[in-house]
Amino acid sequence: MTESEFLSMGEAVLAKVEVGLETSGADVDCERTGNVLTLTFDGGSKIIINLQTVMREIWVASCSGAFHYRFCDDRWYDTRDGSEFFQALSGFATEHADRAVMLNSF
Repeated sequence: MTESEFLSMGEAVLAKVEVGLETSGADVDCERTGNVLTLTFDGGSKIIINLQTVMREIWVASCSGAFHYRFCDDRWYDTRDGSEFFQALSGFATEHADRAVMLNSF
């Protein structure tokens, strides 16, 4: 995957996260700075999603830890446990929001 392909795909992921959170009903603010999306939840906890261009990965930092996702078979998967990005992010957001947050890649 080229750098421009990665950035295009990564931008689409960040946009889907923003739209998904807006429609989730969770009290969360989304702030974009370049390739970084910071999610700030009620109470001040944060999830940071970062496009790592050189590695062609999406990195996520939350209270649950740090995670790296690579693209394979039309989805982003964690490099350690194989979990899918949107499914895992739903779990992280649910922890931070103290309410069910369901995000999907569609």
